[in-house]
Amino acid sequence: MNRFPRNMGFNFVFWAFYFLYEWLGNAAVGSEYRRYAINAAVIVPITFGATWFTVNVLIARYFLKGKRKIFWLLFAFSAIVFTLARRAFNYYYTYPLYYPEGQETMSYWFPPKLLIEAVNTYLIVALYAMFYFLRAWYEQQRTTQQLQRDKAEAQLELLKSQVQPHFIFNTLNNIYSYAQQHSGQTPELIYRLSALLSYMLYDSRQTTIPLSKELEYINNYIALEKVRYGKRLDVSLNVFDPVDHFSIAPLLLLPLVENSFKHGASNNIRDSWIRVDIALNGDWLSVKIENSCDGREHNGNGSKNGIGLENVKKRLEILYPGRYEFKCIKEHDSFLTILKLKKSIHEDTLHDRG
Repeated sequence: MNRFPRNMGFNFVFWAFYFLYEWLGNAAVGSEYRRYAINAAVIVPITFGATWFTVNVLIARYFLKGKRKIFWLLFAFSAIVFTLARRAFNYYYTYPLYYPEGQETMSYWFPPKLLIEAVNTYLIVALYAMFYFLRAWYEQQRTTQQLQRDKAEAQLELLKSQVQPHFIFNTLNNIYSYAQQHSGQTPELIYRLSALLSYMLYDSRQTTIPLSKELEYINNYIALEKVRYGKRLDVSLNVFDPVDHFSIAPLLLLPLVENSFKHGASNNIRDSWIRVDIALNGDWLSVKIENSCDGREHNGNGSKNGIGLENVKKRLEILYPGRYEFKCIKEHDSFLTILKLKKSIHEDTLHDRG
């Protein structure tokens, strides 16, 4: 919680208004501006002292730290001190000067007057404390939300860092093998791997990217994987609608495509196939990825290592809360993943401005 002196703007406004109230608010009734200016010059500092001591010393150091008995003892003592100080000003200055007729019959320790002085002082203390702690609560909420955003971003970075690092090593081994054979495909493979790494290192840092860029990245991935599996794998990527205006979180679709290779083609000795369909229906993007399988994986794709599909689910919860549908369908000889994403209003606004 911020200390009392650090909230300079709030303090200045609050005490300026209170000073004007004690001065002009009272003076306007009888046009006694000099009298109430002097009154405000004394009463406001006394109330300020009572407020500062109550909030920053008693509440901050004792009440909030569970030292309630000490808090109440010191609060009672300080309330008596500040009440007597305010009473002393009125008794020895205000009453003799402006109400001399009542001074002779009234004692300094007259209980009703002491009670009035205490109430007048600690009503302002309570009002200040209310505004002060409301402001502190608001700042705490804002800090908590920022921490949650930072945590979510850190979690996303961790999830993205888990995306198929083994793929890079497999691809490098393939390129090395082609280089040894002096294959003409080696330069193209190096170019595609370079584009892949550039995407993963730089483009993936953005919050969203055009879907077309994600698909370009997936095309490079598929091309590199085709080298590994050769003719025994048939892969088709079908985009049925223009997707330039649709944005997506980077590296969101890749784990689904990678999953279809890892748990489909890699486990099939015979010919296998993978089909990726991309379509748009209004504000919804539909992604269907289906691959052949030999029926031996009864737990479903991605469930063994806990990274592929679980990674996607976690990212969807963070990035698209309430704006996605995700399901997997396991058949005897195929596995189908369906992902639907709804475009946000923010994306529409950015597109219109562009």
